[in-house]
Amino acid sequence: MTELLELRGVVEATPDKVAEVLLDARPGGRSPLAATGSATPARGDEFTVTLEGSTMTVTLDRVARSIAHQGEWWYRGVTSVEADERGSLVIYRIFNVAPGHRWAVRFVSRGPLAAAPTTFAKLLGGLGEQLDCAAYPLPG
Repeated sequence: MTELLELRGVVEATPDKVAEVLLDARPGGRSPLAATGSATPARGDEFTVTLEGSTMTVTLDRVARSIAHQGEWWYRGVTSVEADERGSLVIYRIFNVAPGHRWAVRFVSRGPLAAAPTTFAKLLGGLGEQLDCAAYPLPG
């Protein structure tokens, strides 16, 4: 597994409150990362959803305050919450989990990597809105 990108931002609320919203990611949940459609299985902290024609496995780790989204062959995105003097530090990492095929991953990852800063800023904004507090990305 190779890390391709790391983004950081602040949500000015406690880590427990941020994680409570972030990890409410089953379909219909409060999280800006909430899945759409239906999840299989219906309960539990690991489930699959179909996004844009691809199956995505979602794993919630409540102890580590993190959520991972893993695609079918190369993509794994992990969003985690840590304590910060301003409230919470939210970290988003994109990993290449494909065995081999480095040239192909470099090609197909361009779009998701280019879109990640905007997507991450929207995630932070959604958390700030849910928690009625300031939320902002940190400079890279």
